[in-house]
Amino acid sequence: MSFLRNSDDKKNKRVQDVNRYLEFNLGEERFAIPLLTVKEVIAVPETTKVPFTPDYFLGVMNLRGQVLSVIDLRRRMGITPRTGSTETAVIITDLGFTHLGVVVDSINRVLAVEGTDFAPPPEIEKNSKTDFVTGCYKSDKHLVLFLDVNKILDREEKELLVQSTETSQAG
Repeated sequence: MSFLRNSDDKKNKRVQDVNRYLEFNLGEERFAIPLLTVKEVIAVPETTKVPFTPDYFLGVMNLRGQVLSVIDLRRRMGITPRTGSTETAVIITDLGFTHLGVVVDSINRVLAVEGTDFAPPPEIEKNSKTDFVTGCYKSDKHLVLFLDVNKILDREEKELLVQSTETSQAG
């Protein structure tokens, strides 16, 4: 009986040590975000542009009665969209204070990453422009960078998201 309990403990420990991420492409590069922050994945919707916003801010959309801001993550990060591909998707993410639609080139898969497979962020000059990279993972022949979408936006950009959503809901 203790053998079974020990085996179950090992199995439960393995399950706890595995984190799940949604892997996607931006241009030719692979990125991933924690699956727990993903609410859903949808086709690129029609958006309403909000005046005087940055070029990566595509506007707001109506998702089943909820107004959400949508950004093009490729433009925000200065990545050229994949050439020859018309496939794009929007990942609806939970930032804690609001939901955000993030345009990506394509969705690849859900990654199950064990703690030992997760490497710290690459050694790059520390600054607020790269704090959103939380780690990396070598997958097959590719390197996948893990992102914290909440850190991609600075304080002013987060305020802009909330304001644009509130303005659209009020009108």
